[in-house]
Amino acid sequence: MSCCKVHKTFKGGILKRKKPVRALVDINFDVRSGECFGLIGPNGSGKSTLIRVLSTLLYPDQGQAHVCGFDVVRKPYRVRELISRVSVDAAFFKKLSAWENLRYSARLYGVPLRIARQRALDVLAELGFPARRFNDSMEDLSRGMQQKVAVARALINRPQVLLLDEPTTGLDPRSKREVETYIERLRKETELTIFLTTHDMYEADHLCDRVAIIDKGRIVALDTPKMLKQILARKRGSDHVSLEDVFLELTHKEWVEDVEEDETDKKD
Repeated sequence: MSCCKVHKTFKGGILKRKKPVRALVDINFDVRSGECFGLIGPNGSGKSTLIRVLSTLLYPDQGQAHVCGFDVVRKPYRVRELISRVSVDAAFFKKLSAWENLRYSARLYGVPLRIARQRALDVLAELGFPARRFNDSMEDLSRGMQQKVAVARALINRPQVLLLDEPTTGLDPRSKREVETYIERLRKETELTIFLTTHDMYEADHLCDRVAIIDKGRIVALDTPKMLKQILARKRGSDHVSLEDVFLELTHKEWVEDVEEDETDKKD
């Protein structure tokens, strides 16, 4: 998976009343096969926009993005055959059961139902999903249970690339830990390539082989969590540096400027 000089700008709407928003600016990176690659950044920094580009839901204005060697603009259908995505608010047919939703996805991907059912049950068992709730409607399941079904759905077609857009946001501590543990197992025991966006620094530090930090649409740092921490530690002359410290160091100035601008606007 790779991006080369990718740009994406959202225009100001039909009436042009809003300023254009530069969501992605000169994005460049390569994700190795089998790697768990993390993307962290403040709200509105471009994380979800980049995931949408990689999943062919948005086309870049400039540059190229490739998944498994296929251009997301020229070969979107080939890309979609090879990827799966879990978003922070996964969409379901809420009146249907967990299995009915999974069965629907299996049919879309051409996975035989008997195989799909066993794959789903295996994943859900590892995630701690109660088997007795398999036939309950989605609207009767907790937020954590629904997200576990979303993970099972994403793996039902055995994708080569798994896109995880803040998959543990809003989960209770137990569900969050169960999802993180399963992602870690996938990382260690399979050849699946994982692209993970998250606000959780611990999650990024412990699950990802490499991490990119994005701010205002630009990637401002990219390396292993260990190396990012070592660089800041040398700069500060301290041995006690966390990934959160790195994140704040690289984005804090912009946050301060934003606050100062807001305060100035209020005074005006």
